[in-house]
This record gives sequence, C-alpha cells and structure tokens, in this order.
Amino acid sequence: FAPAANGLNELRRSREDRWLGGVCGGLARITGMDSWVWRLLFTLLVLCVGTGLFVYLLLWIFVPQD
Repeated sequence: FAPAANGLNELRRSREDRWLGGVCGGLARITGMDSWVWRLLFTLLVLCVGTGLFVYLLLWIFVPQD
C-alpha cells in the first residue's frame, strides 16, 4: 500500500492543465494518462451513474492546488 499512499499524497490539482478545477490534470500527472481520458471518465460517470459529479466536487474541495 505504500506506493498507492505516496501517489495519493502527491495528488495536487493542476493550475496549467485545467478546465474547471484542475482535478483531471492532477490525476493525469500522477497516473501518466492524458487528462482527456480522465475528463471522459468523469463525464461517463455523470451520464451513466451520476456519481462522477459528486466525486469530482469532493476532489475539487479536498485536493490542494499545485
């Protein structure tokens, strides 16, 4: 669990790669995936399940900026 915990501790909202809050840009930086993949994932979660907006808002509130 140590590598996963370190990754979560390094999670920061991006100031450069952002549309709204920079959450997807920050997730893209620590996972190595493109930010558009995270944006698509959150959009699909909003449309299919409805939890994507809730998760995004929580990350926007609790994850600090760069």
